[in-house]
Amino acid sequence: MRIGTPLSFNRTKMVLLGSGELGKEFAIEAMRMGIEIVAVDSYQFAPAQQVAHSYYVIDMKNPEAIKNIIYREKPDFIVPEIEAINTDVLLELEEEGFTVVPCAKAVKYTMDRIGIRRLAAEEVGLKTSGYRFASTLEEYKKAVKELGLPVVVKPVMSSSGKGQTVVNEEKDVERAWYYAQENARGKGSQVIIEEFIDFDFEITLLTVRTKTQGTLFCEPIGHIQVEGDYWESWQPQAMSHIALEKAKQIAKKITDALGGFGIFGCELFVKDDEVWFNEISPRPHDTGMVTMVSQDMSEFEIHLRAILGLPIDIKLIKTGASYCFHADRWGVAPVYEGIEEALSIPDTKIRIFGKPTTRPKRRMGVALATGHTVEEARDKAKRAAKAIKVLVQ
Repeated sequence: MRIGTPLSFNRTKMVLLGSGELGKEFAIEAMRMGIEIVAVDSYQFAPAQQVAHSYYVIDMKNPEAIKNIIYREKPDFIVPEIEAINTDVLLELEEEGFTVVPCAKAVKYTMDRIGIRRLAAEEVGLKTSGYRFASTLEEYKKAVKELGLPVVVKPVMSSSGKGQTVVNEEKDVERAWYYAQENARGKGSQVIIEEFIDFDFEITLLTVRTKTQGTLFCEPIGHIQVEGDYWESWQPQAMSHIALEKAKQIAKKITDALGGFGIFGCELFVKDDEVWFNEISPRPHDTGMVTMVSQDMSEFEIHLRAILGLPIDIKLIKTGASYCFHADRWGVAPVYEGIEEALSIPDTKIRIFGKPTTRPKRRMGVALATGHTVEEARDKAKRAAKAIKVLVQ
């Protein structure tokens, strides 16, 4: 592996498609390694754009706009950081010789809940919840009736839990359909209706496909979602040896089917010793931000090393937790208060993402903490996050 000098003729360049908080942390790790970073997003001053060598603002679903940047920049690696992008153009670019991370197939499948669920359940044979797809309200209502309440309703194309609803009562069935329509990303109005699994807990198993070391795993990460969006996570999540081995087998099978090299966030439901596949992301996972304090190598450094084919040594060094803080209204140029109070709690850190605008429930930063136990780390992280106030004019 040879790395050149940023902004020089021999630079090693990565184009980030998506420039959110995860992209920002990845960009920082890449720049530490001497990589030139070009950050692309649909709005100006996105978090990763604030630290990149250069950036573009485009319609991320416009294939010609993406091609224009790739042809102009000629990157060594194209690194998708979000789901809301045109994935067909990535297949074309890969065929032309560009390197897409982890690969174009993985990005395309994982953005589309139809594709990934059918791949997991029907081709790979993984255990999943029962599911149906629906393109019309009538088909949707029929699917709900067949599966029986409660069900989970999601747009087939979305991210970070947007458009997701757990439907427990008949009166909420139609509302969930329209909520999914309003929050879908990409083309089409299809939804996926899933059988509700009465699980004990949900985990993210960060799974790493490498060029020389095979498949590696981080310790399982427990997490809590609110309205389908990540709110809190901790590492490690206690679980039986049997369940953990099943989780690793599931994660390896699905990542092998997707291919490429890099880190994947595999979401799994666990009940006693049983494990069900839920979803997977072909990039660092939001719940994995806890690894910035819990592991020797964060998920961002691991992703970078896997992409470059460099040695990876995953070590859990401390029990850690993360807890998000959010905006509660629309605004621009937010101001943060309570930082002194938050950081007065021992063993805590704050990451403010630097997003230029706010909206209700928008994730604006995360508090990180370590402790002797998961409970202690979670308590510290929660108290630190609650101390932060996001103010807008």
